[in-house]
Amino acid sequence: MRWADVLADKSLRDLPYKIELDRWGNIMMSPASNRHGRFQVVIAALLETLPNGRSLIECSVDTPEGVKVADVAWCSDAFFAEHGYETPYTAAPEICVEVRSPSNSDEEMLFKIRLYLAAGAKEVWIVFEDGRTRYFDAVGEHPASAWNIDPTPRLNH
Repeated sequence: MRWADVLADKSLRDLPYKIELDRWGNIMMSPASNRHGRFQVVIAALLETLPNGRSLIECSVDTPEGVKVADVAWCSDAFFAEHGYETPYTAAPEICVEVRSPSNSDEEMLFKIRLYLAAGAKEVWIVFEDGRTRYFDAVGEHPASAWNIDPTPRLNH
C-alpha cells in the first residue's frame, strides 16, 4: 500500500488508531488513549509559541522504513516554504515528537528516533505517559531541548 491509498481508503478513516506503513506497505496501527490525545494538543500549542514556524499533529513522514507519523511536529517557515502540506513529507520537520503509548517498546522508539533524524529532523522528543520528556539529536540524548522548551510542567495538569 502507498500513503495515498491509505488516505483514500474510507474504511480506515474512523479507526481509533494511529496508522503507519512499514517498508513493505503494510499497515501498522497503534491504539491511542485520551491522555495521548491531550498530550498532543498541549505539545502542539507549546510548539506554536516558537517563532518562525508552526506545529502539526499527526505529521506523516516518508522514511526508508515506510511512512511514520509523528504525533506532533514543528516545521520552520523555511521548511514549510519548501514542503507546504505535501503528504507524506519527503523530509522530516525540525522537531518530531512521539507520545509513547503503553504498546510501544524501547526498541520501537529508538528505531523511530533514528528514522526521523535520518530524514532530517534536528530533534526528536519522546514523551512518556507520566509527562517526562527525553530529547534526542544526531549526537545522542540531551537533558533539554535545543529550542529551550519543556512540555513537562504543562503535561502534568
